[in-house]
Amino acid sequence: MLKQLKRPAVYAFLIATAALSTAVRAATLPAKVTDALTNSKYVYIATLRKSGTLGKPAEIWFLYHQGAVYVASPPTTHRVRRIKAGRTQATIAVGKPDGPSFTATGAIVNDPTVQQLMLETYANKYSDRWSQFADKFRSGFKDGSRVLVRYTPKE
Repeated sequence: MLKQLKRPAVYAFLIATAALSTAVRAATLPAKVTDALTNSKYVYIATLRKSGTLGKPAEIWFLYHQGAVYVASPPTTHRVRRIKAGRTQATIAVGKPDGPSFTATGAIVNDPTVQQLMLETYANKYSDRWSQFADKFRSGFKDGSRVLVRYTPKE
C-alpha cells in the first residue's frame, strides 16, 4: 500500500520538474532574442527534413507566451507533418530570416486558453490584415483545419 501511494507522488514530481525545466530553458534565451520576440511581427521557422537538413525558413505570424513561440498552421503544412513524423527540431529566426535565432522543439498542443490569447493578440498585432484571416483562424481551431503548434527553446 505504501508503494502505491508513493508512485503518484513521484509522477506528480516528475511532471512538475519537467514543467519547471521548460520554464527555465525558455528563460535562458539571450536578451537579444527575447527582445526581438517581444517586438517583432514575424518569425521564420525552419523544420527538420527526413534528410536531417533544415527546410527553407517560412515566415509566419506568432504569439510569444510564457517562454514559448506559438503558431497556428493547417495540419497539411510541412512544419506540422514533420512534428507528427517525430522530427520536432526547428530553428526559429526572429524578425527576419537572418535575425536572432534559437533552436526549439515543436509540439502540437490543444490549449483553448492559448488559442483565445492568440486570436486576441493577432487582432492587435496584425490589425491591418486580421479582418481577412480572423474567421479562418477561429473556424480552423474549431474544425481542425488549423492546429496550434508550440515551439519550446532547447537548452
